Amino acid sequence: MVDVIGEAMGTLRVGNPYARKVKESGSWGLRYAAFAGSGFHIVSRGRGWLITPSGSPRALKPGDVVLVLSGAEHGLSHAPSALGDLPWAKFSAEPAAPGPADFEALCGAYRLDRGQVHHYFTALPEIIAVSPDYEHDPQLRVLAELLHADTADSRPGTSVTRPALLDLLVVHVLRRWLEQNGTPEWPQVSDPAVVTALRCIHGDPRKAWTVQQLSETAGLSRTVFTRRFISVLGTSPRAYLTTVRLTRGARLLRETAAPLATIARQVGYSTEYAFGGAFRRVYGVSPGRFRKAGQQQD
Repeated sequence: MVDVIGEAMGTLRVGNPYARKVKESGSWGLRYAAFAGSGFHIVSRGRGWLITPSGSPRALKPGDVVLVLSGAEHGLSHAPSALGDLPWAKFSAEPAAPGPADFEALCGAYRLDRGQVHHYFTALPEIIAVSPDYEHDPQLRVLAELLHADTADSRPGTSVTRPALLDLLVVHVLRRWLEQNGTPEWPQVSDPAVVTALRCIHGDPRKAWTVQQLSETAGLSRTVFTRRFISVLGTSPRAYLTTVRLTRGARLLRETAAPLATIARQVGYSTEYAFGGAFRRVYGVSPGRFRKAGQQQD
């Protein structure tokens, strides 16, 4: 079985984690521009409205969680409104003003300066709103409380705790939504031949998979298999394999001190030069510069 949620979260971990509290009173509105990455809002106090480009505004109450898995444009407001009427939200590293406000929420995101949001997230609805039952889901309540505390100040270790808490919160809320909505393990991938190929790729991305090998494993001719794979996922088997390998490579660059040659072998490249060339074509920078940029952000 492929842990697709884990694979999808892995693509976000190469991005920049961001979380802060938002406090608003009176008449207010916040319009969030589309971005590369995934984010969420947790309402902690007061009531507001979720505003989307299409569809009716949705009322939000304390405890509600909004997931924006593929970085879609959206807004929050004190009252129902058109998205275009809301002022743009301003991002700041400064903490919210002390004291209570009419509306308070915790906003978090992974912003990808390189790479792309995983197919799994783009296959789900752009914006998901969940009203968890915290009485029967104490783990989610604890996660929200820990993340609130983590954003209160910049204590040592925040660069470690914040990504971990963001991961856990997004995964936990997504699991609950999937359980309630009966969405299959891999949205929009019901073709058994494609599922078989995905399990091969994700199960052992280091293997030198060829399209012929994948098609034989799936029990199809190469031509038919390739056509069905592209029809379902919008990309070729070879390009998809490359994405999986480089995503894992990017995570290893950000999360470990392993030499480039070691990382190259771990993700299926025979040399660090081959890995570096492929990495630059997708991420736009060398592996070394990508790793250095991540260290500077920490």
